[in-house]
Amino acid sequence: MKFGLIAGNGNFPFLVVEGARKAGASLAVVAIKEETDKRIETVAEKVVWVGIGQLGKMISFFKKEGVEKAFMAGQVKHVQIFSGAFPDWRMAKMLYNLPRRNTDSLIGGIADELAKDGIELIDSTYFMGEHLAATGILTRRKPDETERGNIEYGLHIANEIARLDLGQTIVVRAKACVAVEAMEGTDATIERAGNLAKGKLTVVKVAKPDQDMRFDVPVVGVPTIETMIRAGATCLSVTAGKTLIFDRERMLRLADDNKICVVGSPGETKIVQPA
Repeated sequence: MKFGLIAGNGNFPFLVVEGARKAGASLAVVAIKEETDKRIETVAEKVVWVGIGQLGKMISFFKKEGVEKAFMAGQVKHVQIFSGAFPDWRMAKMLYNLPRRNTDSLIGGIADELAKDGIELIDSTYFMGEHLAATGILTRRKPDETERGNIEYGLHIANEIARLDLGQTIVVRAKACVAVEAMEGTDATIERAGNLAKGKLTVVKVAKPDQDMRFDVPVVGVPTIETMIRAGATCLSVTAGKTLIFDRERMLRLADDNKICVVGSPGETKIVQPA
């Protein structure tokens, strides 16, 4: 079977390519001109470049390559949808019929269009199981009492924000919400929080209560910790089993070196208590 990959920005698409190669799977890649790193051409066996609105070209490529199952990997910034990119007729028709243009509706619409041509959009972590966050304390330092309180409070708020499909991340200080993610992404949210209330910040990033693992899967990595250092954040909570950690060893080493604790929390409102 041949798989297809719709590649956004960042390292996620490269890890999918690597995982597919390890599994001996054949992969055809659709690269987004406005988002995908050009290095994708050096690692993928077959690549076509499309504009953000060229849904028809993407589907035609997959059909030509005999793709039956496809993944989405890597962020496509929400603002790109409103950037003035000219959609082809298929994208325009899909957008016109959407009841709203939030993440789930937009990508769900693309999934429906793929399905019309016999292409199933599947779990984006299909080749990525080793990169999912485990449950518990992932760093040397455990969260202190203040950070545990921030996580417990933050999980309750963040899960509600995620349920409303507004964002996946909030930043908390002293059980008060400092910043909430919208279209700007996690790192920009953390930076904004640092400008508002630097020091002793807790970052809580969650999967949606009924996270569709086909798309918009939470991701953290070295840039997350680097941004936290600049913002004065000391603790990061992610949803265990549903959050991808990229470059895990380097990320956790950087966190340890800067006395930042990282916790894999269950998809509930309470943190796993440290041993």
